Amino acid sequence: MCTVLGLYSLVYASGSLSVPFPHLKIDVMKALGHCLPDLQVGCAGWVLESTETCKKEDDLDSLINEIFEEPNFDKKSFQKFKSNSSSNTSVRASIQGLSKSCSPVYLSGSAIPCGIGTHTSQRACDRLRCVACDFRIVIYNDYMWDKSCDYLFFRNNMPEFHKLKAKLIQKEGARAYACQCSWRTVEELTDLQADHQLRWVCGKH
Repeated sequence: MCTVLGLYSLVYASGSLSVPFPHLKIDVMKALGHCLPDLQVGCAGWVLESTETCKKEDDLDSLINEIFEEPNFDKKSFQKFKSNSSSNTSVRASIQGLSKSCSPVYLSGSAIPCGIGTHTSQRACDRLRCVACDFRIVIYNDYMWDKSCDYLFFRNNMPEFHKLKAKLIQKEGARAYACQCSWRTVEELTDLQADHQLRWVCGKH
Protein backbone atom coordinates (compact mmCIF):
# COMPACT_ATOMS: atom_id res chain seq x y z
CA MET A 1 0.00 0.00 0.00
CA CYS A 2 2.87 2.37 0.87
CA THR A 3 4.41 1.67 -2.52
CA VAL A 4 1.14 2.52 -4.25
CA LEU A 5 0.74 5.75 -2.30
CA GLY A 6 4.31 6.68 -3.12
CA LEU A 7 3.61 6.11 -6.80
CA TYR A 8 0.37 8.11 -6.47
CA SER A 9 2.34 11.05 -5.03
CA LEU A 10 4.80 10.81 -7.90
CA VAL A 11 1.97 10.79 -10.43
CA TYR A 12 0.25 13.78 -8.81
CA ALA A 13 3.49 15.79 -8.58
CA SER A 14 4.65 15.24 -12.15
CA GLY A 15 1.23 15.19 -13.79
CA SER A 16 2.42 12.42 -16.07
CA LEU A 17 4.76 9.46 -16.08
CA SER A 18 5.71 9.80 -19.71
CA VAL A 19 9.10 11.10 -18.61
CA PRO A 20 11.43 9.65 -17.42
CA PHE A 21 9.89 6.15 -17.05
CA PRO A 22 6.86 5.71 -19.29
CA HIS A 23 6.86 1.92 -18.83
CA LEU A 24 5.64 2.43 -15.21
CA LYS A 25 2.63 4.53 -16.14
CA ILE A 26 0.24 1.69 -16.91
CA ASP A 27 1.39 -0.32 -13.87
CA VAL A 28 0.78 2.66 -11.58
CA MET A 29 -2.68 3.19 -12.97
CA LYS A 30 -3.52 -0.46 -12.43
CA ALA A 31 -2.20 -0.36 -8.86
CA LEU A 32 -4.22 2.72 -8.05
CA GLY A 33 -7.27 1.16 -9.62
CA HIS A 34 -6.98 -1.97 -7.41
CA CYS A 35 -6.15 -0.20 -4.14
CA LEU A 36 -8.30 2.88 -4.53
CA PRO A 37 -11.28 1.73 -6.60
CA ASP A 38 -13.35 4.77 -5.71
CA LEU A 39 -10.96 7.09 -7.54
CA GLN A 40 -11.19 8.04 -11.19
CA VAL A 41 -7.76 8.12 -12.79
CA GLY A 42 -7.20 10.41 -15.78
CA CYS A 43 -5.41 9.21 -18.85
CA ALA A 44 -2.56 11.64 -18.20
CA GLY A 45 -1.98 10.33 -14.69
CA TRP A 46 -4.04 12.88 -12.76
CA VAL A 47 -6.21 11.55 -9.92
CA LEU A 48 -9.68 13.07 -10.20
CA GLU A 49 -12.43 13.54 -7.58
CA SER A 50 -14.10 10.47 -6.14
CA THR A 51 -17.13 8.95 -7.81
CA GLU A 52 -18.93 9.14 -4.46
CA THR A 53 -18.60 12.95 -4.37
CA CYS A 54 -19.82 13.21 -7.95
CA LYS A 55 -22.77 10.98 -7.14
CA LYS A 56 -23.79 13.16 -4.14
CA GLU A 57 -23.62 16.33 -6.22
CA ASP A 58 -25.68 14.70 -8.98
CA ASP A 59 -28.27 13.55 -6.42
CA LEU A 60 -28.53 17.07 -5.00
CA ASP A 61 -29.02 18.59 -8.44
CA SER A 62 -31.69 16.03 -9.23
CA LEU A 63 -33.51 16.74 -5.98
CA ILE A 64 -33.60 20.50 -6.65
CA ASN A 65 -34.87 19.92 -10.18
CA GLU A 66 -37.58 17.56 -8.90
CA ILE A 67 -38.84 20.19 -6.43
CA PHE A 68 -39.24 22.82 -9.13
CA GLU A 69 -40.79 20.32 -11.52
CA GLU A 70 -43.48 19.17 -9.04
CA PRO A 71 -47.00 19.77 -10.44
CA ASN A 72 -48.11 21.41 -7.18
CA PHE A 73 -45.15 23.75 -7.03
CA ASP A 74 -46.25 27.21 -8.16
CA LYS A 75 -43.19 29.13 -9.26
CA LYS A 76 -45.18 32.33 -9.71
CA SER A 77 -46.45 32.16 -6.13
CA PHE A 78 -42.93 31.50 -4.90
CA GLN A 79 -41.64 34.57 -6.72
CA LYS A 80 -44.59 36.62 -5.46
CA PHE A 81 -43.86 35.54 -1.88
CA LYS A 82 -40.26 36.66 -2.22
CA SER A 83 -41.39 39.96 -3.73
CA ASN A 84 -43.94 40.56 -0.95
CA SER A 85 -41.34 39.83 1.72
CA SER A 86 -39.04 42.45 0.22
CA SER A 87 -41.89 44.94 -0.05
CA ASN A 88 -42.95 44.43 3.58
CA THR A 89 -39.39 45.00 4.72
CA SER A 90 -39.26 48.25 2.75
CA VAL A 91 -42.58 49.43 4.19
CA ARG A 92 -41.47 48.70 7.74
CA ALA A 93 -38.22 50.57 7.16
CA SER A 94 -40.14 53.54 5.73
CA ILE A 95 -42.53 53.64 8.69
CA GLN A 96 -39.65 53.50 11.13
CA GLY A 97 -37.91 56.27 9.23
CA LEU A 98 -41.02 58.48 9.48
CA SER A 99 -41.33 58.16 13.29
CA LYS A 100 -39.90 61.25 14.94
CA SER A 101 -39.78 62.65 18.47
CA CYS A 102 -40.04 66.24 19.61
CA SER A 103 -36.77 67.82 20.66
CA PRO A 104 -37.30 69.77 22.81
CA VAL A 105 -40.81 68.84 23.98
CA TYR A 106 -43.13 71.84 24.30
CA LEU A 107 -46.40 72.49 26.13
CA SER A 108 -48.39 75.57 25.20
CA GLY A 109 -51.68 77.40 25.11
CA SER A 110 -54.21 76.83 22.34
CA ALA A 111 -52.78 79.65 20.19
CA ILE A 112 -49.68 77.54 19.45
CA PRO A 113 -50.23 74.78 16.84
CA CYS A 114 -49.56 71.15 17.72
CA GLY A 115 -46.98 69.01 15.95
CA ILE A 116 -43.34 67.96 16.10
CA GLY A 117 -41.46 70.47 18.22
CA THR A 118 -37.91 71.54 17.37
CA HIS A 119 -35.71 74.52 18.17
CA THR A 120 -36.65 76.08 14.86
CA SER A 121 -40.30 74.92 14.78
CA GLN A 122 -41.80 75.55 18.19
CA ARG A 123 -44.96 73.42 18.24
CA ALA A 124 -46.76 71.84 21.17
CA CYS A 125 -46.45 68.06 21.35
CA ASP A 126 -49.79 66.28 21.11
CA ARG A 127 -48.36 62.75 21.47
CA LEU A 128 -47.41 62.93 25.11
CA ARG A 129 -47.26 59.88 27.37
CA CYS A 130 -46.58 59.62 31.09
CA VAL A 131 -43.85 57.15 32.05
CA ALA A 132 -45.13 57.07 35.66
CA CYS A 133 -48.74 55.95 35.09
CA ASP A 134 -48.33 54.86 31.42
CA PHE A 135 -51.33 56.94 30.33
CA ARG A 136 -51.50 59.04 27.21
CA ILE A 137 -51.95 62.71 28.11
CA VAL A 138 -55.36 64.18 27.25
CA ILE A 139 -55.40 67.74 25.92
CA TYR A 140 -58.33 70.18 25.92
CA ASN A 141 -58.04 73.46 24.03
CA ASP A 142 -59.50 76.62 25.56
CA TYR A 143 -59.98 74.96 28.93
CA MET A 144 -58.24 75.16 32.31
CA TRP A 145 -58.36 72.86 35.34
CA ASP A 146 -60.24 73.97 38.43
CA LYS A 147 -58.05 74.65 41.45
CA SER A 148 -59.90 71.95 43.41
CA CYS A 149 -58.46 69.14 41.23
CA ASP A 150 -56.52 66.48 43.09
CA TYR A 151 -54.79 63.16 42.47
CA LEU A 152 -57.82 61.01 43.32
CA PHE A 153 -60.03 62.94 40.86
CA PHE A 154 -57.78 62.02 37.92
CA ARG A 155 -57.04 58.56 39.30
CA ASN A 156 -60.74 57.70 39.27
CA ASN A 157 -61.93 59.57 36.17
CA MET A 158 -59.20 59.37 33.52
CA PRO A 159 -59.58 59.33 30.57
CA GLU A 160 -63.38 59.86 30.36
CA PHE A 161 -64.16 63.41 29.21
CA HIS A 162 -67.74 63.33 30.52
CA LYS A 163 -66.28 62.76 34.00
CA LEU A 164 -63.31 65.12 33.67
CA LYS A 165 -65.42 68.05 32.44
CA ALA A 166 -66.73 68.50 35.98
CA LYS A 167 -63.38 70.14 36.80
CA LEU A 168 -62.82 71.90 33.47
CA ILE A 169 -63.37 75.63 33.14
CA GLN A 170 -63.52 77.37 29.78
CA LYS A 171 -60.68 79.83 29.20
CA GLU A 172 -59.77 81.07 25.74
CA GLY A 173 -56.12 80.64 24.84
CA ALA A 174 -55.45 78.08 27.57
CA ARG A 175 -54.76 74.38 27.14
CA ALA A 176 -55.52 71.77 29.82
CA TYR A 177 -53.23 68.71 30.02
CA ALA A 178 -53.70 65.64 32.23
CA CYS A 179 -52.70 62.01 32.75
CA GLN A 180 -53.79 59.73 35.59
CA CYS A 181 -51.29 61.16 38.06
CA SER A 182 -50.51 64.74 36.94
CA TRP A 183 -52.27 67.73 35.38
CA ARG A 184 -51.36 71.19 34.11
CA THR A 185 -52.98 74.31 32.66
CA VAL A 186 -50.65 76.04 30.18
CA GLU A 187 -51.06 79.38 28.39
CA GLU A 188 -47.54 80.14 27.11
CA LEU A 189 -44.99 78.08 25.20
CA THR A 190 -43.16 76.03 27.83
CA ASP A 191 -40.25 73.63 27.57
CA LEU A 192 -41.30 70.40 29.30
CA GLN A 193 -37.83 70.01 30.82
CA ALA A 194 -38.46 73.15 32.87
CA ASP A 195 -41.12 71.31 34.88
CA HIS A 196 -39.17 68.70 36.83
CA GLN A 197 -42.24 67.18 38.50
CA LEU A 198 -43.77 65.97 35.25
CA ARG A 199 -42.69 62.62 33.88
CA TRP A 200 -44.11 63.15 30.42
CA VAL A 201 -42.30 62.27 27.21
CA CYS A 202 -43.02 62.52 23.50
CA GLY A 203 -44.58 59.25 22.32
CA LYS A 204 -43.32 59.86 18.74
CA HIS A 205 -45.26 61.25 15.80
